[in-house]
Amino acid sequence: MDFLKMMKQAKQMQEKMGDLQSAVNDLSVEGTSGAGLVTVTLNGKGEMTGLKIDPSLIKSDEPEILEDLILAAHNDAKGKGEALVQERTQELMSGMGLPAGMKLPF
Repeated sequence: MDFLKMMKQAKQMQEKMGDLQSAVNDLSVEGTSGAGLVTVTLNGKGEMTGLKIDPSLIKSDEPEILEDLILAAHNDAKGKGEALVQERTQELMSGMGLPAGMKLPF
């Protein structure tokens, strides 16, 4: 393989990685718990961008129930987000001829 071809492929891979990082940053996933009474929205970096709580859950004498439901909704969203990022990464790698199990740094 000649050096110029190798450099061109490296540049293309770098551009695709930048595109993937941008796409990941733009992702938005929702997780729910309590049969939809709590909804958490995360971006592709895993940062919480939204939280919806059904007013029926807001009781001053039972904060543990609400806390547990928020945690469960967050974990649901996080799992969905990680799966989506993995799926997008696999799509990119299959197009570049990289090994399917290769992990990328984000």
